[in-house]
Amino acid sequence: MDKRILGRIAHSGPLQTLTAEELQLDRTPVTIDPQPSKVRAWVRFGPASAEVDAEACRWTDRAVAIRFLVEDQEQRCWVWRGAVRDFATG
Repeated sequence: MDKRILGRIAHSGPLQTLTAEELQLDRTPVTIDPQPSKVRAWVRFGPASAEVDAEACRWTDRAVAIRFLVEDQEQRCWVWRGAVRDFATG
């Protein structure tokens, strides 16, 4: 996605992330990758969505924690595993 367009989308609302209730990290194993994989992932800023180039930093069997840049600022969020492409756990 064009960086200018992503910047405009990012200003349409706060970055959405999965809730603690959805993640259930207290009951679900989490894998942490010391060398995050490059992925494409769908994220939401308020009502707007965008597919971004990101890194998968950690994951569970249902969700992936990603990080990506918007206007040179790092963004982090958890998304459902189905929102991520080119992602393999091993």
